[in-house]
Amino acid sequence: MNTFLLLLAPPLVGALLAVAVRPYRTFVGWTNAALSLLSLGAAVVLWAHIVAGDVVTSGPREFLRADALSTLLAFCVSVVGALAAWLGPGMGTGDGYEPAEARRFRIFGNLFTFTMLFAVTTNNVGFMWIAIEATTITSAMLIPLHVTKASVEASWKYILIGSIGIALAFGGTVLGYFDFFTLAGRHEDTLNWTVLMASAAHLHPPVIQLAFVFILIGYGTKAGLAPMHTWLPDAHSEAPAPLSAMMSGVLLAVALYAIIRWEAVVNAAVGTSFTDNLFISLGVLSIVIATFSLVVQRNYKRMLAYSSIEHTGLMCVGLALGPLGTFAAMLHLLNHTLAKSTMFFLAGRVLHRYRSTEIGEVSGLLKTMPWTGGFFAAAMLAVIGLPPFGLFISEFALFRAGFVAGRPWLMGLILVLLTIAFVSMIGHLNRMLYGAPAAATPVGEGAAWPLLPVGLCIAALVVLGLTLPAPLKTLLDGIVEIAGR
Repeated sequence: MNTFLLLLAPPLVGALLAVAVRPYRTFVGWTNAALSLLSLGAAVVLWAHIVAGDVVTSGPREFLRADALSTLLAFCVSVVGALAAWLGPGMGTGDGYEPAEARRFRIFGNLFTFTMLFAVTTNNVGFMWIAIEATTITSAMLIPLHVTKASVEASWKYILIGSIGIALAFGGTVLGYFDFFTLAGRHEDTLNWTVLMASAAHLHPPVIQLAFVFILIGYGTKAGLAPMHTWLPDAHSEAPAPLSAMMSGVLLAVALYAIIRWEAVVNAAVGTSFTDNLFISLGVLSIVIATFSLVVQRNYKRMLAYSSIEHTGLMCVGLALGPLGTFAAMLHLLNHTLAKSTMFFLAGRVLHRYRSTEIGEVSGLLKTMPWTGGFFAAAMLAVIGLPPFGLFISEFALFRAGFVAGRPWLMGLILVLLTIAFVSMIGHLNRMLYGAPAAATPVGEGAAWPLLPVGLCIAALVVLGLTLPAPLKTLLDGIVEIAGR
């Protein structure tokens, strides 16, 4: 059976099942969870093909295509999509959601997963743009899953800013298309990434540079890069935990994927210095804004959102540091996907118990929910880059790449900013873990089985902090080559 069918069909089937079954029944959620494992298995099969040296294609004119970059993103999306399917509303675990809310999550959550998977596997940059625009629509429907004034405002803010960004990305895509059109004339596959890459050396440098500026700002808005990041803290803090995990863990990465696709074209056309300067500027600005926002933060879901902005900025800087930096950035992307999605799922359990997202309202977490509190602490230590977790290794690799690239002052500045963020987040964590919980706060874990997949993610982060598996190294080496480094 076609691997792409196994990758893309399960979320569509899950969405159609949720549409068909009304009123909602718990078996819909369990069926959805089982189907999500098919997508995950298909992503692993794609990975095996890449390790074997193959590029997987399907459809007329290679409409669907999976190379090393596509496969890494498809794996990340399918992992977090599976976690959301298993830990999301509608599994009969007393999660506080009404049947109608669970049904809406199953419909649009599955469609959200599908649009992200399609965005990273289509060979056509025009359809990639359509899919990333569709991620805005499908995810915005879920931000106000619990309808409140704040959640509706956050959803509309996300739609407005995201739509402006995606419109700019469209402008850049059109510029790139017309530059190719003036070079080669009408061509049925003009917007195929492989065709653009083959002709990149002959494109007009001023035009493709302007196109990339639009693309970087446009998709950078979706990726949460400053100063286009303002939608992200509101959306992440108001969204249900599974959606926050998907948005922070993989939506930002999918937008970064689109940027890397176009970066490869620009690097082939004009060299790497142009994209390097843009990446460093936006990356450092994102880290600065996120760091000082973390210092003054009082809401733990917004804290995690600003942490995502910081890590996206780090990845952006890594992309500007040559082959070693690109390798480190992509390793960091995988680590961040696992760590941040885990954090948001655990934050959902904390919110369900304490009924507040304010750091000051959460105390004694280790007493009220020992396993949740322990996992929350471990995931937080992973996010801030401490050993033995994978983010320590990817950040160390990124700093090494910076010094090798001859940018010691840049690395020194980023190290200072990361230290400030580290101290701030440790302080927030201590206030949540220790102290006396409110007398009315129940003690005990409640449903314990959802902690198993969370624990597996933390274990994976430990493994990535201790070793770099050969199949992963092969994948990352392939991405470095794709990015034109």
